[in-house]
Amino acid sequence: MEKIRVLAWSERTEPDSVYPKGINGAIADGLRSHDDFEVSTSSLKDVDQGLGDDRLDASDVLIWWGHNKHDLVSNERAESIARRVRAGSLGLIVVHSAILSKPFKALMGTSCGIAGWREDDEPEHVHVVMPNHPIAKGIHDFTIPRTEMYSEPFDVPAPDVLVLESRYEGGEYFRSGCCWLVGNGRVFSFSPGHETLPIMMQDEVKTVLSNAVRWVANLAAE
Repeated sequence: MEKIRVLAWSERTEPDSVYPKGINGAIADGLRSHDDFEVSTSSLKDVDQGLGDDRLDASDVLIWWGHNKHDLVSNERAESIARRVRAGSLGLIVVHSAILSKPFKALMGTSCGIAGWREDDEPEHVHVVMPNHPIAKGIHDFTIPRTEMYSEPFDVPAPDVLVLESRYEGGEYFRSGCCWLVGNGRVFSFSPGHETLPIMMQDEVKTVLSNAVRWVANLAAE
């Protein structure tokens, strides 16, 4: 069986004290426990911003984490990603504040903005809306002990499938796991992943991401 080739990308503004290898490195480490993945990493500081045609052509899935350097990603690189997603040659997973990344905004055609956020390190209660969806395989409702709150409205087209939703201690609600079919490609947004907390090490989070890789690569049984 051919392996799913995954490129985990980060702008690398996350603190080394929490993510010594970056969030992309933590995501990659989680994925490497699965025999069906071949995982590499890149970042904004690499040649061609880590997003050269050679890297993209050698990938089936791109996982993107970004925070405050979205504007530094070139329009040409962003459109190159969006074009591959629409063509169905690349699946895209955007994590946390990567919802404001150029590739995601290009594919959604909206601002992708949210109503607000709060860095209070309080729990996030994640509910599985579609338990039979491939991304929810092996997942039940779970809690992230400390996180950053995101609140609706989330300015995106209505998801084709809402897999996960989150509620916070202040009563806020967010669509935290959304799927879209864009052209011939697949896109998944996953809101947990605040950079000052080790959320990417949580077992349920790692399971969601591994399931999402298979789904956006169009290799998960529906």
